[in-house]
Parts: sequence; C-alpha cells; structure tokens
Amino acid sequence: MLLILLGLVSILVNASPIKSDFGHCERVVKKWAFSSLDREVKEDRHTLQDLLFFLHVPRTGGRTYFHCFLKKLYSKSLECPRSYDKLRFDPSKPKCRLLVTHDDYSMMSKLTSQRTSVVTILRNPVDRVFSTYEFSVEVAARFLVHPNLTSATQMAARLRAKIRGVSTLDIWPWKYLVPWMREDLFARRDARRQRHSDDVKSNDSYDMKDIVMPLHEYINNPIAHDILHNGATFQVAGLTNNSYLSESHEVRHCVQQYKILGEHVLQVAKKRLGDMLYVGLTEEHKESATMFANVVGAQVISQWRASNMSVDSATHNKPEQSSLISDSEPEDNDHQNSTFHQNAGQLASTDNDEATNENMTVEELMGSYEVCISNLRKEQARRRTASLKRISPANFSKEARLQVPEVVLRQIRSLNNLDLELYKYAQDIFAKQHERTMEKLVTLVSHCPGLHL
Repeated sequence: MLLILLGLVSILVNASPIKSDFGHCERVVKKWAFSSLDREVKEDRHTLQDLLFFLHVPRTGGRTYFHCFLKKLYSKSLECPRSYDKLRFDPSKPKCRLLVTHDDYSMMSKLTSQRTSVVTILRNPVDRVFSTYEFSVEVAARFLVHPNLTSATQMAARLRAKIRGVSTLDIWPWKYLVPWMREDLFARRDARRQRHSDDVKSNDSYDMKDIVMPLHEYINNPIAHDILHNGATFQVAGLTNNSYLSESHEVRHCVQQYKILGEHVLQVAKKRLGDMLYVGLTEEHKESATMFANVVGAQVISQWRASNMSVDSATHNKPEQSSLISDSEPEDNDHQNSTFHQNAGQLASTDNDEATNENMTVEELMGSYEVCISNLRKEQARRRTASLKRISPANFSKEARLQVPEVVLRQIRSLNNLDLELYKYAQDIFAKQHERTMEKLVTLVSHCPGLHL
C-alpha cells in the first residue's frame, strides 16, 4: 500500500506542472484574444482611409501588386519610410500614404487604426509551404558560386556593407530561412566532394538528400515550426517572431504547444481579415487583380482627383502649396537594393517611373498591370532557372510536386491547420467581395454605356 501511495504521489507531482502550464497558457492566450477583439471596431471597412497598409504574407504574389499596382498609384514620396521589406517601420514621416511590408498585424500598434485601411493576399497553405521551401533553396543556391560557406558569408557581408539599404538576408522571414538553407546546401556539397561522387540516388526533387534538404526534413525542423507553419494566421494575428507586441512570443509558443488554443488565434485572425478593405487569393489571380483595381485602385485615383481639385482651389488663394502634391517630388528610392529587387523595380517602372496622374482610369491601370506582371514573371523565371542549375538535377515545378508522397502532404496540412481554416474563410470573403464589386460594375456600366466590364 505504501508503494502504491508513493506511486500515486509521484504521478500527481509530475502531472501538476503540465496542467499548470496549460492553464497558464490558456489564460495568456484568452487574455490576448479578448483584448485584441475588444479594441477593434471598424466603422466603414469598404472605404479607403488616409493610409493603405499592405500586409504582405510571403509567397502570395504580393510583390507583383507592389510593383505593378501600387507604384503606379502612389508616388515614391508617399511611401512610408522603410516601406516594403525594410528592417523595421519608421513612423517619422507623418504624411506617408502607403506602407507595404512583411511585418505582421502588430504594425497597427504604431498606426492610427481609424485612419488606416489594411489589404492582404492569402494562398492555399500547402502551395505556400512548397513555394517557401523552393524560394529558400533558390536564394540560398545563388551562394554556391563561392568555393565554401566562409567565402560566401564574408562576401555577402561585404556587399551588404557597401550597398545602400538592405538585402534579402535582412528581410523577414528570409533572414532566418535563407542562411539556414545556405549552410545546409554547402554541407551537402562538401559531403559529395569528400566522397568524390556526384551520384544522386533519387529522381524526386523534393527528396534529393544528396543535393538539397528534403522537403520532409524542412517541414519538421524547429525553424519551420516557428516561422512557416500557420504563418499566415500568425501574421494576420500579429504573432510572428517579428512582432512588435511583447506578449506575442508567449502567445505563439503556447498555441504551438497546445493546439487546442489555436482556435482563439484563428478567431482574431478571421475578425481582422473580415475588417480589411480587400482580401485577394493567389489562386484566383485574374479575379483578384481585377478586384484590387476596382476596390483599391479606383479609390486611390478618386482621392488623387479630390486632392488635386483642392490644390487647384488653394492655388488661387495662396502663393504656397501645402498638400499631397507638394510632397510628390521624386526622391532617391533606396528600398530595392538586392539584385532581384532592383531588376524587378526597373522592369515594373519601364512605362512610368512615377505614379500615374489622376486622369488614369481603372481600365488603364489594369492594362498597365498586365504588361508589368509579364515583365516581372520573365525576370523571376530567368533568375530561378539560373539558381536551380547550381543544384541540378533538382528542379522544382508543379509536375515535380506530384511526386511528393501523400504522407508528406498530410503532414503539411496537419501542421498548417489554422492556415487551412483561415484560407477557407478568406475564400468566403473573396466571393462576397467579388459579388459586391460586380454589382457595382454592372450599375456603373448601366449608367455609362461606353464602359466595358
């Protein structure tokens, strides 16, 4: 009996910290969720406010929207300092009108919520995991031109010191994912050289361990667990490891430890998604782009026309202009400093280096977008091909993805359960947005027979 009692005491003592940990985590997550939902009330989410915050979830196609839509709608001087892929946001420029960044929703803690409209794009979570893995490999493979890892890291450091601005290695989440993959690629290349063999035993590009980290290893690594899985939900909720909120890291880790608590984070993310001005879907590219032009683009153009009318009126009464137009002089653009970013910016601005004037129509904006995105895709394909040659015979493609075993796909879905639910919710929002936009367009065409849908 004494031994049994001692055994029961031991079990209770060992079990109590687990219950205590869950109880603590539950309180932490619920407190954060309640405060997040309690303070967010959007009066008119369909109207573009003074500041447009494009919350760019990685690998959703957001860069094309930045180069091919937003840079044609907003002049450089209206972009917020450190806008798009800079290290951290600098709110020192009070008149900026556009913020495009990989920062998560916690950025709103630095902004005036009632004066800010948020837009984003979501992607099928399984495809986003594939794309993140592929891009990590693609960027890391560019360093294989160097004889060893030491040479690669030293050269990268020297280039970053010389180049004004930041490189891909400074950008969240790539500042974590690329160095990790780069180190792995060099280790595998060194191992092949040591055994004097380049033989590759697998024909599955996603499981070619002699060349590159297999996908199943990638998704199970702690780095992927902290950054990649359910990444869209954590980003919309403001809980990434790049968050501005001090409590975000504890909340995220609690949810990662106790899956059942993820429902609270999902509800916050859904609420924020529903309050956004626009939610696009990567898979519905054409419809998403058309809707962005009509929902966001049309309102930006309208704001420009209104501001120009105010300026014209003020000019007759005052010798000095004090408006958005006076702030629109071109200035040095230091925010695309990596080779890809520079090329993308050059291609995107071939037709017009500054934002188009207020006489532009939505139809013209869409035409400009189509030309721009075609150029961007060609450049992206060229760089991707050049990078993947360095890890041949590995070659990522939609066809190659079909070889990935179902067990790996099931694991990806399981690890991204919150993102799958959020994506379904985004699809519902998108369908309602699309219906609302089409109704407005039909009404507009009925009043203006010369217009075309």
